[in-house]
Order: sequence, then C-alpha cells, then structure tokens
Amino acid sequence: MLSFLPSVNRNCESISRRHALQIGSLAGLGLSLPNFLSTKAANAATALSPKDTNCILIWTRGGTSHHDTFDPKPNAPVSVRGEFGVIDTAIPGVQFTEIVPTMAKELNRFALLRSWNPQNGSHGHADQFVMSGRKFNAGVSYPTFGSVVGWQKGFKTALPPFVQLGNNVDQRFGGGMAGILGLEHNAFEVLADPNAKKFDVRDITPPQGVDAKRIDRRQRMLSKIDSLQAYAENQPAAFEAIDEHYQAAINMITAPETKKAFQIDEESPELRDKYGRHKFGQSCLLARRMIQSGVRFVTVTDGGWDTHANNFKSLKANRIPPVDQGLPALLEDLEDRGMLDSTLVVWLTDFGRTPNINSASGRDHWASSGFAIMAGAGVPGGSVLGATDEEGGKPIRNEYTSADIAATIYSKLGLPTDLIAHAPDGRPIRLIEGDPIREWM
Repeated sequence: MLSFLPSVNRNCESISRRHALQIGSLAGLGLSLPNFLSTKAANAATALSPKDTNCILIWTRGGTSHHDTFDPKPNAPVSVRGEFGVIDTAIPGVQFTEIVPTMAKELNRFALLRSWNPQNGSHGHADQFVMSGRKFNAGVSYPTFGSVVGWQKGFKTALPPFVQLGNNVDQRFGGGMAGILGLEHNAFEVLADPNAKKFDVRDITPPQGVDAKRIDRRQRMLSKIDSLQAYAENQPAAFEAIDEHYQAAINMITAPETKKAFQIDEESPELRDKYGRHKFGQSCLLARRMIQSGVRFVTVTDGGWDTHANNFKSLKANRIPPVDQGLPALLEDLEDRGMLDSTLVVWLTDFGRTPNINSASGRDHWASSGFAIMAGAGVPGGSVLGATDEEGGKPIRNEYTSADIAATIYSKLGLPTDLIAHAPDGRPIRLIEGDPIREWM
C-alpha cells in the first residue's frame, strides 16, 4: 500500500497520522489495488478513435514450439519433424500436427502467421519485446499493449481498462508493464484460479463482516479526517492525487458490475464444459466476461512452455489440450454473441524453438522463426500467411517481426501507429515503429 504514497513521508518514522488512517481504513476493506486506479483515468472514458475495438491477448510463456503445432515439417528427418504426425485442417492443403485437432478444424475462425521472426531468443527480453513491439532498452521502458490502451482510452465502466489473468509474465525487463506511462497504467492482476470451486478476487472482495454500510462509513470518516488536516498539508496536490486513487478503488469495489463480471458461475455448465474445466479454459471464459463488462484489454497468461526436455510429452499431455479446447471455444462464443467483430484475439509467445531436437527430447530457444495467431476485428479467418524453410528455421516468404505484429494490434484497436508518449524526463518517445500486416488489415 505504501506505493500509493509520494516520496515525502515514506519512511517508517515519518508517516503521518493521516497516512496511517488512510492505509488502515482501506486495508480493512481489502484494498490492495494497483496504482492504476485513478479518477483521472476514469474520467477519460471515451476512446480517441471512433473504432472501439477491445482485445484478448493469449500469452504462452516460455516459447511455444511452431514445429510441433502449426508449422509441421513432415518430410524433414525425424530429428527435425519430431514425434507427431500431421492432420488436415479446414483449409485445403494446410496441415497442423495431430495434437491440435480442434484448432485444425476451426482454422476458418482465425489467421495464422507462419513467418514470424522473433529476432530474440531470451526469456524476459521476449516478454518485453513481443508484448510491446520494441526491443528492450535500458534507457526507455516501453509499455505493453494493454497499458497503452488504458492510457489512451481510459475507463469504460468502473472496471479497469486493463486486466491480466494469472502471473505468467516475466517482468524482469518490464514485460507486460506500463513502463514510461506510469504505474497507474499497469494491469489489474487476477491471480485466483477461475476454475476453483470458490473463485473470488481478493482485491474486490471486502473481508467477511464488512458490508456496504461499513464501507460507506469508513469512507466518510476518512473524508472528515482529510478535511481536518487539509490546512496542515505542505503538498495538497500530491495528497489530492492519492485520494483520487482511493476513490477510484472504492468506486470499483462498490460498483455492482464489478462483482457481476467475476461471477463466472453464472455461466451455464454446458458452456463452461465447452471451454474446459481447467484454468486456461475458464480464464478464456472469464476474459470474455471481462470484455463484455467493459474491460478494454485482457491478457490471459499460461506458463510451462519452455520445453528444453520432454517437449513432446509435455505438449501432448499438458500444455496443448487446454489451449486446443479453450481458444476455439472463446472464438465461437464471441462470434455467437456478436462480439468477435469488435474483439481482437491474439496468441503470442516468447519465440520459436529449435529445428533440431536435443538429447533430452526437447527443443531449445530459437530466435529466427515462430508463429502468431490473430482472430476477430476484421482479421480474415482461414488466412495462413508466410512460410519457413524445409526445417522451419527461418522465414522464406512474407516475413514479419514483433514490431509489425505490434503495429497490427495498434491499428486494429484504433491506436495511431506513430503514437508518442513522454518519458519521465520529458523526452518524446515513439512507442512502435513497425508496419501492420497488410494481408490482415
């Protein structure tokens, strides 16, 4: 909670009574919300573009193998092609591996880029690079897509504009974070498992025994204390900004739509079964509920994809089945609800994996080729773009980079591709520099 406070009075000996009362009263409500909750952002609720498109980003942390999913090489030596056979897809002449049967059947709902050049093979740097479109720079912390959306478009409802489900993002180099835009534009993180029997979100759930009347009473008490001490404050503007964060937090907690958005058990058992009774599937379902309730950008995170050893067993038994079930269900559900045209769905990962299988039956990091998937928001379903060489080692046609993927996401969400932000020292920073994938525009 101390991260809400300005630099003044932040050491343990000099925290004022007013600060202690603010922290104590809000802690009693269970308010450990991130710093992004500011009424300034809430007041910027209208989009700068008439095209109000939302986004769900699927992030598979670790580096999902393109060889063993969407870019198989059945004619390569076994040391390259691996253990999986291939199957036909909904598009004649296009084959996937046998472990993604639902994605193969539903290819008409999404577009596949087979010629992505990650230009990077390092964890941590990948999260920062792929999720912002800019390579890591120690002097400039480039913001992730969801933070840019929140900064530009603000709140649509009491719910924050940017939500992240799960914590499978490597933040060592700023991956998935707001960077120069400031902490107030970081994601609101939901760490609880939506597949759990008693799923609740700690930061929006008041402690037992604290009802709406007690919340209101504590808020009034805090307001009176603030008024009494206002004359003694040396930095009223700074404290007023703090108060705005708390007010936005309270607005979020007390708004009826907040609690309803997270009530995933309101969905029919049949639909929940269709998504899959696992964390990934229910996270996709929750992401749809978030978008439906006014969140603009949701990142669904999934870990365990760094398959240096036992690549084939891990993919077939654990990693792929939930995604092969949950992602197609999400696309179908969005389409059935008339939401797919206004919701961009993107699947990204760190990088590709090596053409050659290592001695541990795994594949290592590969910086020269990989895949990306997009759907909705006018992306042409059934488009299979680009190709790699006979070993899947490098693009040989329609090569696109992470910067180009970023430019595509910006364009689809109605953000200018020449968008400028300012670093804390005032320097103007262009956020992306790629070109949109023209075949998907």
